[in-house]
Amino acid sequence: MNKSFSTEFVFQVFSLVIAVIIVHAVYVSVIRPNAEAELAEQQMLIEQDPDFVPDRSIFVIVKDLEQEACFILMFWAFAIMGYKAWHATRERALFDRDLLPMVEGVRILPADTREYARQLDSLNDDERGLLLPRALLGALQRFGATGNVQDVSSSTQNLVANEADRLESELSMIRYIAWAIPSIGFIGTVRGIGAALGMAHRAVDGDISGVTNSLGVAFNSTFIALLISIVVMFLVHQLQLMQERQVFETSLYIDQRLIQRLQSA
Repeated sequence: MNKSFSTEFVFQVFSLVIAVIIVHAVYVSVIRPNAEAELAEQQMLIEQDPDFVPDRSIFVIVKDLEQEACFILMFWAFAIMGYKAWHATRERALFDRDLLPMVEGVRILPADTREYARQLDSLNDDERGLLLPRALLGALQRFGATGNVQDVSSSTQNLVANEADRLESELSMIRYIAWAIPSIGFIGTVRGIGAALGMAHRAVDGDISGVTNSLGVAFNSTFIALLISIVVMFLVHQLQLMQERQVFETSLYIDQRLIQRLQSA
């Protein structure tokens, strides 16, 4: 488990660095040059025709620092959720395998647990670290030591419940990112409104271009942040549902494939 945590931590750090590099590169090379060209063209057309209504360009909408930060956090959250979804898929793939093959109707006595435990020990290191093999092995060892089926059932349920709590707690980083994205959007709103108020004297003189541009920053940042937050929160709930199904199916697998076949000496 410590090795798995360390691997996931390294993955999160590298995924954040990669997200920053890729998103910033796209902004520097594509988004901001196109946004500046769009704004310059719109300004020229407005000077030629005061009634001209400029279109909302996607480059202009996403050009500011707050939107860039939101996209970085979005892709970081996608990477973390993808890693956890891949791990959950590996866990669920074991449900299609009979990890404790035995003839139908055969009962497992406390003296038989070592034989079945060796079958689980034959799995590779990565598979042995997954929840289902760990829970099966723990149940066999418990039954071999106590010979009490009810005790085995209780300890197994506790292990599965602890795993569910661990998976829930590990979603805290993704939930923090989902909370931080709209917060960054609101920071852009405050920054834009503050800049607009700072140019109020120019609007009094008849030049409202600075005020409108600053208000565009305010509203565009909130708009993009809320859209991204909706997408991230939807995927968070899907990941949580996947993990909850994994825990439930693990408990069901152990009950049907092991506990129901245990028999006290």
